[in-house]
Amino acid sequence: MLRVNPLETTEPHSPRAKEGPQVIQAFIVRHAPFFILVAVLLAQLLFLALQVTSKHNVPLIKVWAVAAFDPFERSFRGLADGASGAWYSYHDLRQAERENRELKQQLAEARARILQLSQDGAQNERLRALLGLQQRLPLRTLGATVIAASPGSGSAIYIDKGEKDGLRTDLPVITPEGVVGKIIAVFSHTAQVLIITDGSSGVGSMLEKSGVQGVLKGGGDGVCQLDYIMNGEKVEVGDAVVTSGLDQIYPKGLLVGTVVKVSQGNIYKNITVKPAAALDRLEDVLVVLNPSQSEKAGSDAQARR
Repeated sequence: MLRVNPLETTEPHSPRAKEGPQVIQAFIVRHAPFFILVAVLLAQLLFLALQVTSKHNVPLIKVWAVAAFDPFERSFRGLADGASGAWYSYHDLRQAERENRELKQQLAEARARILQLSQDGAQNERLRALLGLQQRLPLRTLGATVIAASPGSGSAIYIDKGEKDGLRTDLPVITPEGVVGKIIAVFSHTAQVLIITDGSSGVGSMLEKSGVQGVLKGGGDGVCQLDYIMNGEKVEVGDAVVTSGLDQIYPKGLLVGTVVKVSQGNIYKNITVKPAAALDRLEDVLVVLNPSQSEKAGSDAQARR
């Protein structure tokens, strides 16, 4: 009996399965009438859509086209509007930032202008006060500007007038508020002034109310001490201290300061005097030139008016 090997086939090897495109082509060939019918129906439908209009007298094909493309058109419009809004927002922000910078610059310029006007006004006030003092005093004076101050305690200042302007040492320096000090060094175009609060300074002074005389010496810390006033003399806080003229440097009757503290000592009172002039912020001063004897005699009453 003949056995058949199961691995063997009696039929010849079948050809490979047709490739995909061939299968599709065969499918279309077999169903060609169906596809033709569908194409004819679609053509008819399109033709009818071109002819048929909606109730708003709009071709139906246009209605369908609008319905089909409307979502895409809305999305595109939204993106365009968003981009346009973002651009205008960015532009407005840059414009606002530029205007903000311009306004800040204008504000800074206005503040600088106001400060300059304020300084000019203050300087004019000081110059008017100096001019008024020059007119009141029966003394020859020379206006000067403070250009520097000594470091530390500020015991000396420098002015912009010197030997070429007729200055010399021991000339008194004053302001409309009161006595500043005296010149201790003279150079060609500048001079050094020792202010009355320096420990080495001394001013012949007296109490304006009682006429009791003493010597005003620098006490440091912006104040002075009035020495050689006996304990029996009446001295009160607030009493004015003026120059006595006995030191042959300062004309008589110039305001020096005000008593701010009084106490009893061993023999003499301890009297603290606050200078009348703002010695820590001097800008413009008057240098009293060497007065004649007639000028000295007539300066007592007018120097305080």
